[in-house]
Amino acid sequence: MQERRKIYTSFHELSPSEYMYFPKGTLDAGSPGKFSQTEITHLLLAMGVLTIAFSFAFTGSSLRSGFNNIQALPLALPISFLGILTAFFVHELSHKFMAQKYGLWSEFRMYPRWLLLSLFFAVFTGFVFAAPGAVMFRGETRNFEMGRIAAAGPLANIVIAAITYLLYRFVFFETPFGKFLGFICLINALLGTFNLLPFGSFDGMKVIRWNGIVWAALFIIAIVMMILIFPIAPLF
Repeated sequence: MQERRKIYTSFHELSPSEYMYFPKGTLDAGSPGKFSQTEITHLLLAMGVLTIAFSFAFTGSSLRSGFNNIQALPLALPISFLGILTAFFVHELSHKFMAQKYGLWSEFRMYPRWLLLSLFFAVFTGFVFAAPGAVMFRGETRNFEMGRIAAAGPLANIVIAAITYLLYRFVFFETPFGKFLGFICLINALLGTFNLLPFGSFDGMKVIRWNGIVWAALFIIAIVMMILIFPIAPLF
């Protein structure tokens, strides 16, 4: 028997500080496919910071290494941007559109402190700990809706990783375009696996609460993609 949607009067799972992220006049962005100017700004800032962070990480150009591969950054930046566009951007939009499908007001909001921390770690250590932000939505959800919204992001990453892996490994291997495909595959496999970890507020825990079998299937596929791409992943 399906759960009945509750009538809600407050923002769902939002702290007071997060509530303030919803400026007056943006609630029409809850319509399917709609974006507010605030959301677009947050997405662009998050993507910019992640692009720089991943460029430092994948070139090994960190303070710890003495910036010994800094000359590779100009090439790494546009490739990293395209990787972030196909991984992070698609992941977050998959959450957003699934929430909108269920009639919820939904927008992405960045976490400024975590973005700065991600950039700091990448520049100083060459390691990226990415927690750029999250898609937030207004209203209480039924359990299966929350699970499907959470699963949409990692599922998008897995699909992209699978397609780009096949193209990279069997069509464009050891070609300039293949290097780009391999990088996209790696970023998506990493992001999908990371978000499916069954901890805290990660997508994985929300999917488990809805359907453990779905979570196990997604997590196993994400791990397999990591095992396949990691040994042959192209770096700069």
